[in-house]
Amino acid sequence: MTQAVRKEVLRSIPDPGQSAILPKEGETNILITSALPYCNNVPHLGNIIGSVLSADVFSRYNRTRNRRTLYICGTDEYGTATETAALKECITPKELCDKYHALHKETYEWFDIGFDLFGRTSTPQHTEICQSIYLSLGKNEYLEKQVRDQTYCQGCQKFLADRYVEGVCPHCSFPDARGDQCDSCARTLDAIDLLEPRCLINKTHRVVSRSSSHMYFRLDKAQPQLEEWIKASYKKGKWSANATINTEGEIVDARMKSGLRPTPVTRDLTWGVPIPPLGREDDKEMYGKVLYVWFDAVIGYPSITANYTPEWRQWWLNPDNVKLYQFMGKDNVYFHTIYFPAMLLADGRNWTTLHHISTTEYLNYEGGKFSKSKGRGVFGPAARDTGIPASVWRYYLLATRPETADAMFSWADCITANNNVLLKNFGNFVNRALKFVSSQYDGTIPESGDAPGPLSPNDALDAEFISEVNNLLKEYIDAMESVKLRLGLQTIMLVSNRGNGYLQASGLNKALMTENPQRCAQVVSRAVNLIYALSALVYPFMPATSEAVLQQLNAPARTVPEVLSTDILAGHQIGKPDHLFKNIDKKMEDVWKTKFGGTDGTKEEAAPVSKRKAKKGVNASGKAEIVVENGPKSPEVIALEAKILEQGNYVRSLKERKEKKDVIDVSVLELKRLKTELVTLEKV
Repeated sequence: MTQAVRKEVLRSIPDPGQSAILPKEGETNILITSALPYCNNVPHLGNIIGSVLSADVFSRYNRTRNRRTLYICGTDEYGTATETAALKECITPKELCDKYHALHKETYEWFDIGFDLFGRTSTPQHTEICQSIYLSLGKNEYLEKQVRDQTYCQGCQKFLADRYVEGVCPHCSFPDARGDQCDSCARTLDAIDLLEPRCLINKTHRVVSRSSSHMYFRLDKAQPQLEEWIKASYKKGKWSANATINTEGEIVDARMKSGLRPTPVTRDLTWGVPIPPLGREDDKEMYGKVLYVWFDAVIGYPSITANYTPEWRQWWLNPDNVKLYQFMGKDNVYFHTIYFPAMLLADGRNWTTLHHISTTEYLNYEGGKFSKSKGRGVFGPAARDTGIPASVWRYYLLATRPETADAMFSWADCITANNNVLLKNFGNFVNRALKFVSSQYDGTIPESGDAPGPLSPNDALDAEFISEVNNLLKEYIDAMESVKLRLGLQTIMLVSNRGNGYLQASGLNKALMTENPQRCAQVVSRAVNLIYALSALVYPFMPATSEAVLQQLNAPARTVPEVLSTDILAGHQIGKPDHLFKNIDKKMEDVWKTKFGGTDGTKEEAAPVSKRKAKKGVNASGKAEIVVENGPKSPEVIALEAKILEQGNYVRSLKERKEKKDVIDVSVLELKRLKTELVTLEKV
């Protein structure tokens, strides 16, 4: 088939993982990491949106800007958690890591997560880099020995890490408290404080207290330099407010405000990075110990990069040419804004340090928490078993990405997002325009009269349409550059919605083709070129959908345009039009709720609710309001809920784009009207 596409707009940076890529001096080079998942569990939807999916979106976006981009992640494999999980499964830690690494990799591949390398921390390169940083800290006098009491098993003849010990909680007397935390009263514990301690390996063994020597990282010494770095990086990288620093640039982390203290970097374990000798008298006391997992895990980022390329230093020791973006859940902020940067600063080499941090709150499940033990929620490969395509999963998770507050997964909302947004908005626009080209022009783009390149915002017929699309393209780029991924996705749907409106207002049909063939050709060309632009916009969020659009257009991957242009030219032959999305039967909501709702029949633990939200759930009399669902919802209610969801997303996008107050107020009033109408309808 003939292709007639402007070569100036084509994407030159390949898809993730296709070829080794290195930064180039004088260009924008983007290094991206997502928090390394523990290698002793199965990821659920909240884990996926919390780091790996969000980072993948930003990685793919930068590729659509033709920027050299590297996205690294992998399994965090060392430490007590791995040893104890292996013990319970009666396999070695290495066997456990092999098993779960493969499971994580399979899950992420199905979700179209495009790592350049999904590696692991149990590699020779990891050991080498970890030990080199440890030796640098020792050389620069950031390590000190401390002697502390620890639990010791006389039967095993070794010190026991906290998770190898169980006993009676000293606070609430719960008989099966772990060495690090009591599951009954939720207090953090020190294993040495447990009453009647028991060895997890053999509960008949006698557990006593003995002193043990460990190396501590002097965070107190690193704090002055670290504070300067945090304030400078926060300003330069335009961090969003987090647990370390607020919007005024004031450090608010309680540990830093009270003064950082030395923290242990060694453990009495066998599964980990061996402690290298420092050439000091206390080396003998460190023999047989390993690095603490919190110390070695974050070094996984450069070590996995070292597995990707022997030239890893070009990425990690090149702060003048590389910008580091890190994605994680909110519980990981301390380790990426304080602990890891302090380590790199104390090391003394010129490391590439954090430029921008992107964190998420928690995604909960249908009014409660995800729970693997109770079978509650969607874990790992189970998403594939629903028959919902990966693109739809990605869209819904990103549309509900918990950027500023906890979010709730809902099957009803997921189905509505597919049927009312993807199918009726995005999919309808693409299919309607391309089917018209196929049926009326035999699949060949007609001569429109538009010159190749940007369309004029002063166009005689479509000035308003072109200007609105150009404004939306700018808003999309601004959102994505600021790592406001949810806003970027909302903007895409506004673009496709504008495309639907354009086809409707232009009266694209056979009659127009007969009565005004030149205008019909012009509308077709502009609609097809808007679809080509959408293929690039949607690529970060739904790469498979983007690929399907490109196949139907018979066009190569392109960059994100700054303005609407004529890039697919007259004479170009499109591929075969097809539906991008399929309708999901609303009855599947109950099927999936039952399948993933848990099987033990006990009352599920409710998701945490903020005080503000809890207050809203109390009526004027001070009594809690109870919402009771009586049977299946009517079609009218379902349709109205879909409208409310769409209007709510629109209001949120207006606020995030900081539109004028009067524009927002009108949309809010419409949202309130719809909600009032829903309340009235539900009472019928």
